[in-house]
Amino acid sequence: MCRGLDSLPVTCLERAKELKALFGSLLQKSDHSITGKEKKNDKLKLNVDEPLRWEESFDKLLSSQNGLCLFRAFLVSEFSEENIAFYLACQDYQATKPSKQATKAKKIYDEFIGCDAPREVNLDHVTKAITKENMEHPRQSCFDLAQAKIYTLMEKDCYPRFLKSSMYLEVSRKAKRG
Repeated sequence: MCRGLDSLPVTCLERAKELKALFGSLLQKSDHSITGKEKKNDKLKLNVDEPLRWEESFDKLLSSQNGLCLFRAFLVSEFSEENIAFYLACQDYQATKPSKQATKAKKIYDEFIGCDAPREVNLDHVTKAITKENMEHPRQSCFDLAQAKIYTLMEKDCYPRFLKSSMYLEVSRKAKRG
């Protein structure tokens, strides 16, 4: 089931639009940081060199809120946004209180891994079986193997395509000129 851009969080779409606008005005700015609209008591600050750091490693891309939003928008365009959604759901799950883990684990499993999951991620049978077994007694680490597999898939497959995408190339060209 493909949800396209409609499935992207509104804040992420807004951030992608802001990034495009910010980089569009990059050449007109004389300093090396750009401040956009205020959002919930904090300002979007984008360092001109930030997009260039994203190509240094996949971790640097994911650790940047702007980079993550642009990467997520790219994955939506590639019809594989479920990968980053699953990865982020697992990150959130790891910070969940033990009393709420069982409920949250079931929700993640049903959405991304289980039979007929609406946003099923591409996992091998063994990983699915281990994760299903982990669901019997959900712990903080119950999705670690599945999350690692999806991380590797994105790092080896999606990330190189992102770096070659017109979306990223346009942003990085403007950063290099700035």
